[in-house]
Amino acid sequence: MRKKYGLITAIIALVLIVAGCGNSNNNAGGNNKPAESAGASANAEGNASTAPASYDGVTVKIGVQGKGGLFGKAQEEKWFENAFEALGAKVEWVEFQSGPPMIEAMASNHLDFAGMGNMPPIAAQAAGVDFTIISQLLDGKNNVAIIVPADSDIKSIADLKGKKVAVTKGSNAYNFLYRVLDKAGLKQSDIQEIQLQPDETQPSFEGGKVDAWAVWDPYISLNTLSGKARVLADGESEGVLSPSFQLVRSEFAKKYPDLVTLYLKTFEEARKWEADNQDEAFKRYADERSIPLELVKGIQDRSTMINIPVSDETIAEQQKTADFQYELGTIRKQIKVADVFDNQYIEKALK
Repeated sequence: MRKKYGLITAIIALVLIVAGCGNSNNNAGGNNKPAESAGASANAEGNASTAPASYDGVTVKIGVQGKGGLFGKAQEEKWFENAFEALGAKVEWVEFQSGPPMIEAMASNHLDFAGMGNMPPIAAQAAGVDFTIISQLLDGKNNVAIIVPADSDIKSIADLKGKKVAVTKGSNAYNFLYRVLDKAGLKQSDIQEIQLQPDETQPSFEGGKVDAWAVWDPYISLNTLSGKARVLADGESEGVLSPSFQLVRSEFAKKYPDLVTLYLKTFEEARKWEADNQDEAFKRYADERSIPLELVKGIQDRSTMINIPVSDETIAEQQKTADFQYELGTIRKQIKVADVFDNQYIEKALK
């Protein structure tokens, strides 16, 4: 049993880092230094040849969730460090376990960049935290789902009425669950909500103590690939998305817009490396976490990383989420989410 849940813990750690960014010095395309490439691009624009004096002594604090993975490789190779040092700035890596503590660090000026799901930014905006969303990391179609045991007689969302449904309150899965129920004409009181953290839910789900589970990956892949569960609904089937975003502290962006663009350039080079070197990258992730390669591939399939401007449609979906959370009472203030989105940096980075 300990070995079993040790595996689960390792998988949890993996999923916290797969949405990060990293590189390898074995790039099949021949360019094995993405960060230096980004720095060279900045040099071509006249930014890196003579580092502005204002960047001397600037430390860029980048938040990561967990160790290893893409950001782990980036740290090993110092590609972010090399890119920022070309402009006179230094890099500091700060480790977190989830999005909400990252928001707290931004609010206290102890973090500049972070990647996270759609719920923490909504809570942060409602609380008055000053941040800017600068790109989209996940499309949100398959990374959150409602799963049921493989042999369950639950075939539709309507069948959840009266059932015990496990969910982590305040998570993106919590939002997904109740938006999907609302879409099906069900109320919060129509199900038996079981509030549990994922590591608590796994044994309950396997033991038949809950009928369904609203959750994110790696738990979706862990249970479906092992034959224990099937997906009842996800963002793609229900049209309710759970995207992830990259955030920057607004004051930092106003003072150092070139550094925000450089961060996204470096990130994009790293994302391309992973896309072009999947066999190497996925084997690395599996080996460092001692988990099956097929599970890594399953998680990646559901959570393929992107780095793009945020579309009007995604912003509109985020507004629906904010409005719905206000109705639920999760946030106490109505917000206009468009106020925190700014695509100028990612548009410059992708040119």
